[in-house]
Amino acid sequence: MRTRQLGSSLTVSAQGLGCMGMSEFYGPGDDAESIATIHRALDLGVTFLDTADMYGPFTNERLVGRAIAGQRDQVVLATKFGNERAPDGTRIGVNGRPDYVRRACDASLERLGVDHIDLYYQHRVDPDTPIEETVGAMAELVASGKVRHLGLSEAAPDTIRRAQATHPIAALQTEWSLWTRDVETNGVLATVRELGIGFVAYSPLGRGFLTAAIPGTDALAEGDFRRHNPRFVGENLERNRARVEAATALAAAKGISPAQLALAWVLGRGEDVVPIPGTKRRRYLEENVAADDVRLTDEERSRLDEIFAPGTTAGDRYADMAPVNR
Repeated sequence: MRTRQLGSSLTVSAQGLGCMGMSEFYGPGDDAESIATIHRALDLGVTFLDTADMYGPFTNERLVGRAIAGQRDQVVLATKFGNERAPDGTRIGVNGRPDYVRRACDASLERLGVDHIDLYYQHRVDPDTPIEETVGAMAELVASGKVRHLGLSEAAPDTIRRAQATHPIAALQTEWSLWTRDVETNGVLATVRELGIGFVAYSPLGRGFLTAAIPGTDALAEGDFRRHNPRFVGENLERNRARVEAATALAAAKGISPAQLALAWVLGRGEDVVPIPGTKRRRYLEENVAADDVRLTDEERSRLDEIFAPGTTAGDRYADMAPVNR
């Protein structure tokens, strides 16, 4: 697989692998298949792995750690802190206090079984802690060798600027896909490009919806959070499905899958953009990886931009949008 650069010095595979769904949010997991999927990703050149302490909670980092044992040098490892949860899964809140940053990093290192994290994100911005204090504590982790590069997730333009002024930020991670194009209009994309910060696009397949493989929420497993996601229910579901059907026809005409079409669109948005589609199965991983070879024509891009014009997706990204883009 080709590589891309995040920030001034972090080189990663052009696609990453989002590991969250292996442990939570998308129905039951299978650790053996998830580990096999990570191993297959490394074989295919997908070396950029994305996890977080809150996934599970805590179990996803342990899973990733087991999968990369003995192969650490092949991996660019990204994890996150800030969405604080108790061991029983209870959500405590967003925490960016410096003492918590240090404790969270040490805990992640232990669970992952590594001596450093390549890219350490603040998962959500804490409105009660100045970003300068949070990033200042993250910078101390870089100075100590525990972390190599810093990132933010779901941060607003002013927050990004203040963070960058405190310590160089390699990557901003935010949802970006055909049906989530907020970053193109809210100043986030323009800001990171002005500052030379890379963009990591999570949910580039619209939480699976853009694959055209989800007939409705009834088909989703119990415990799958999409059963209650605004975009997957009621009239929103029907409105969104019509647009995916149009894209599916375009994919069929090109001889590729809807997932490959959606990923090719994200990959085509710039060499500073790295999508991290999540999957817990090897067959979907291999399908996603093949999108690296897909090139869209100007006509195809225009048609997709017409189908998925910014702001036209029905429903909010989350039931509670308060913690994002601040």
